Amino acid sequence: MKIRWFGHACFLLESQGGTKIVTDPFDGSVGYKIPKIEADIVTVSHDHYDHNYVEAVQGDPEVIKSPGEHSAGGVKIKGIPAFHDEVKGAKRGANVVYIYEIDGLRVCHVGDLGHLLSKAQAEEIGKVDVLLIPVGGTFTLDAEGAAAVVEQLAPKVTIPMHFKTPAVSMPIDPVDKFLEKVGGGEQMDSTTIEITPENVGEKPRVIVLNYE
Repeated sequence: MKIRWFGHACFLLESQGGTKIVTDPFDGSVGYKIPKIEADIVTVSHDHYDHNYVEAVQGDPEVIKSPGEHSAGGVKIKGIPAFHDEVKGAKRGANVVYIYEIDGLRVCHVGDLGHLLSKAQAEEIGKVDVLLIPVGGTFTLDAEGAAAVVEQLAPKVTIPMHFKTPAVSMPIDPVDKFLEKVGGGEQMDSTTIEITPENVGEKPRVIVLNYE
């Protein structure tokens, strides 16, 4: 499976069989370059402009915006209800955490999660090989909260997202604070990483991808 980061919470997950999934596409106001990509599936964690710009995705993708069991292109996707804040959605509404089963790996994209997971949510998510998690705070988990969720889910690979970069003017923190909390990470020059059951490893890793 290939994982490519376009910035913010937008990734392309591509299976060995060629199924392409785009997560949380953003519009032009976020600051990153809008990706020109075709996909079979688009998942949207919540209806905010920086996560739901489905129009940017080319082709005729199936759009998934809700909790529940989904299946497309040989990929199983499960959506688990959560919230965008720590007060059960009173501030910023609902959020969906997605689990993707791709090429024998379980990838979890938590969207704009704004709270620690309940025991029931963590159990429903289950085993996580790759965790895509916001770390910038203000609108989502901050460095401390994200580190706590990493501890709850114990992924083999953690890829931070939704943090401050030179492309973004949002009042969110850079990734450094999160890396301090988790004891550092690998900064990649590339936007893309290939992860397989053979190379995912047993020792937990934090990998920071680059963006275009």
